[in-house]
Amino acid sequence: MWNEFKKFAMKGNVLDLAVGVVIGAAFGKIVSSLVDDMIMPLVGLLMGGVDFTNLTVKIGEAELKYGQFLQNVVDFLIVAFSIFLFVRVMNKYVKRKETEKENKPAPATDKNTELLTEIRDLLKNNQ
Repeated sequence: MWNEFKKFAMKGNVLDLAVGVVIGAAFGKIVSSLVDDMIMPLVGLLMGGVDFTNLTVKIGEAELKYGQFLQNVVDFLIVAFSIFLFVRVMNKYVKRKETEKENKPAPATDKNTELLTEIRDLLKNNQ
């Protein structure tokens, strides 16, 4: 069982996933800072100086922090849009590489290869 676990844990996919999670966490902090420190103050200014994070509604003893929810929705939209742009750029890059590969001229064959190809084709036609 231990060997199976080591084999699983050392697979490339698991290591790639671990790296992705760590980078995603760091990216999340950057996006949160972008939203909290730059975008939401501007949105609040446009809306008359409203700070969304402090918006609450009190129902009985419960306090609903819908401002924080709005903040998290904006965070999500920015992260989703950023990932969309990144994937779009990567897809264009991959597509361009595939097109370059397809349009790449076939390697030039030497005289011996051409002669052997002709002999093969002649032998095929005679049979």
